[in-house]
Order: sequence, then structure tokens, then C-alpha cells
Amino acid sequence: MNREGDVMIENIFVSTDQSGEQIACESVELKAHKGIVGDRYFGKMRHPGQNLTLVEAEEIEAFCAQTGRALDKTLTRRNIVTRGVRLNELVGREFRIGNAVLRGVELCEPCSKLAGSLATESLSAKDVVERWLHRAGLRADVVESGVIAIGNPIQTNNTKAAE
Repeated sequence: MNREGDVMIENIFVSTDQSGEQIACESVELKAHKGIVGDRYFGKMRHPGQNLTLVEAEEIEAFCAQTGRALDKTLTRRNIVTRGVRLNELVGREFRIGNAVLRGVELCEPCSKLAGSLATESLSAKDVVERWLHRAGLRADVVESGVIAIGNPIQTNNTKAAE
């Protein structure tokens, strides 16, 4: 397991509809196999990994440094912004946040919505997709219900989750 304080939740966002505003939350309730209570995808399990999405604060900061622009974290449309953990390494692994257990399902690759929201006159949507490819975060499912909050550590282990 990681030492507490090494990795943590920096921001939590929910949106009640697909195009709606991302609302910042101090904490949220996660329900097993359903997702974040109150989020647009809660209970909509059309495919694995739809319960919630995560993105690394470090990748947002790198994008800002490379493009010279400030970025509102809500524009990534991800539910959870993390610090100190390589999310790509959590594909196929279980991890704990607060008293909830999640399983990393697949990378959350950039989509046209992300590209459109981050594109500028000097940075095309295609450039945005190329920059965020394999860096746009993780799709995860909730395995055990619980509450997560800003500042919670993310506890991982080095073994693959049972399929």
C-alpha cells in the first residue's frame, strides 16, 4: 500500500446531465456498480468503467505549461482529480479511496467533447487529442460502496484485481 499523504484526491466534480456544468463537491457517496450518487452516469452501466472517471492534476498542469494557458479543471469533464498517482498503472487493479473500493477498467481517452472544450485558435482539436492521448485519465467502477472526500489518500497495491 502507499503511505498516506503520498497520493490523494484534489478535486471532486459531478454533473447532473451530460452537457451540464461540473459542480465541485467536498465529498460524494459512491454506490457499488452504480457510481457517484447525483452524477449524470449514476446507475447507467452500459459498459464497464462508466461509474466514474479520474484525471491526474499533473497532466492538467503539464497541458497548461505546454500551451501557456490556464485551464479550469472542470473542462476535463472528469469526476476526480488526483495528485501523486499514475492512473494508467491502475488499469485492471483495485484501489481504495476513503472507505470505497474501485477498480480501474480502462484509460479514459480524449473524446471530441474534451477536444472541443480545450481547443483554441492556436491549438486545434486534433492537437488536443494528440496531447491528451494516454494522459486523459482512467475509467473506474465502484466495487465497494463508500464516501470519498477531497484530501483522501488513494491506496493501491501491486497486484492485479480478480477479473
